[in-house]
Amino acid sequence: MFKEAAELIKNSNRVTAFTGAGISVESGIPPFRGENGLWNRYDPTFLDIAYFKNNPEDSWKLIKEIFYDFFGKAEPNKAHLILAKMEESGWLDSIITQNIDNLHQRAGSKKIIEFHGNSRNLICPNCSKIYHVENVDLSNLPPRCQYCGTVLKPNFVFFGEEIPKLARTNSFMETEKADVFILIGTTGEIMPASTIPYEAKRNNKKIIEINIQPSAYTNTITDIFLKGKATVIMQKLFRFLSLKSN
Repeated sequence: MFKEAAELIKNSNRVTAFTGAGISVESGIPPFRGENGLWNRYDPTFLDIAYFKNNPEDSWKLIKEIFYDFFGKAEPNKAHLILAKMEESGWLDSIITQNIDNLHQRAGSKKIIEFHGNSRNLICPNCSKIYHVENVDLSNLPPRCQYCGTVLKPNFVFFGEEIPKLARTNSFMETEKADVFILIGTTGEIMPASTIPYEAKRNNKKIIEINIQPSAYTNTITDIFLKGKATVIMQKLFRFLSLKSN
């Protein structure tokens, strides 16, 4: 199946990866849902946009603890690095990621569509000024815009917010342009991102899935299912991609 997947990728005009929380678990970032998910330890209300607006200091205390003190220490793993190598080698044209951890960028990938935004940037909801988090003092919460004084917000999608229009448009354009979708570490449960692979399949695209266990996609749209950890499967797939054709 690895050989079949590799040949499918190499013989395609355009390949898109679609990544979820599972690809970052091996970097030490837990998923939000599931047995060891963050929502088993934290009430997700602090990421509701209405709660954030009304209780910015309380919300920011948990945001800092989870996304900057904890997640900020994570490093790209071999799965992230292999995707960057695939792009460099011409075997991957884009990544659509549901993750906000910036690990694809740090691994060296260039063509990334961030469906839910990115935690490494903060945005002023009033004047739209963007700040890199490393240039913001998070010891004094909540952080405020230096131009207008408005409380800054992490530049990712909160509950109750719309998906950024450009990210959504570009993601669904990939379901028309790409020949192959590689799903990595995604359960298919988070709307509306979960509809992207289904749309690709409706457009007759081939689906390669990499997951530690079957997902909502496995028995419905997946053509090739490679079961295992993302780091292990991606390294093996890359070895098959690197083999010379007879």
